[in-house]
Amino acid sequence: MSYTKLSVSALALAAMSATTAAARDQISIVGSSTVFPYTQAVAEQFSNNTGAPSPIVESTGTGGGMQIFCEGIGESHPDLTGASRAMKASEWAKCEENGVTDITEAMIGYDGLSIGVSRDNDFAWDLSLEEIYLALGAEVPVDGEWVDNPYTKWSEINADLPETEILVLGPPPTSGTRDAFVELAMREGCKETDYVANGDFDKKWVKENCSRMRTDGPFIEAGENDNLIVQRLEADPNAMGIFGYSFLYENLDKLKGVNINGVEPTADTIGDFSYPISRPLFFYVKNAHRGVIPNFQEFVEEYMSEDAMAPGGYLEERGMVTLPDDLRAKTQDDVINGASMEPKS
Repeated sequence: MSYTKLSVSALALAAMSATTAAARDQISIVGSSTVFPYTQAVAEQFSNNTGAPSPIVESTGTGGGMQIFCEGIGESHPDLTGASRAMKASEWAKCEENGVTDITEAMIGYDGLSIGVSRDNDFAWDLSLEEIYLALGAEVPVDGEWVDNPYTKWSEINADLPETEILVLGPPPTSGTRDAFVELAMREGCKETDYVANGDFDKKWVKENCSRMRTDGPFIEAGENDNLIVQRLEADPNAMGIFGYSFLYENLDKLKGVNINGVEPTADTIGDFSYPISRPLFFYVKNAHRGVIPNFQEFVEEYMSEDAMAPGGYLEERGMVTLPDDLRAKTQDDVINGASMEPKS
């Protein structure tokens, strides 16, 4: 398959800035720290296969990537951004405001938001979403009152848990991993508490009151570099870390996953969504840059290749949970041929 649609914006870009665009011979990619290792793998494979310069891939976080991606069209702006959640309506509005209106959205696979701990920690960890919320929420219910989180040890939440300090390293607010963790773990765990489950609270209340991570010490924002979290967990067996499944998968010699509601994070449990903190992964293509930025279309085709995307492909080897055959085929066709996404509202 080959890309046949050339949008008006691409024609304008080609006419007005072909010389400057051609001056950039490396593809520019930003976005999610979770999607980063997959995109980096494709970049290396693409360069090895073609001899073309390897794309520059920056781990900026999903929110940061969207901000940069949506700033405009032309060689000074990135060609593609990775995302560990779907584009928000506010981000689409920013893109539209800056003339970035012809975008292809690609759901590339699935990921589980894993909580990992050092293999030197010998406790058989199995947490409920409620326990996760009570450990990490800024405000929690205590004796029928909604108060600042007082818990400092796991055993204070559940006497069957270790009498060790709560210390969890996780992503910052700009991260799509943080967004997904708040939505899938924090809010859901909050709703499982008796206080909220038996109270007269609507979705708006839950969103406003159950989304904030505590800032008094037990939760530490560790930046966008998940490898730093892995190093910290190696140094402190009692610490936990929140990251995408690929980082757990790549470090199983050092780390073990924390079961959630009795379910271990694995490719199978993430793929069938029995693991409760599972999510899709995305990237977004700036279609105006196809045919203008050298090798960009060819790079997109490598990303969509069976070698990369199929079961047994090199992305699965790095921890991505692959799409079902029918969905993968449709995604490959849409992305290679530049299908424009519908506006986010």
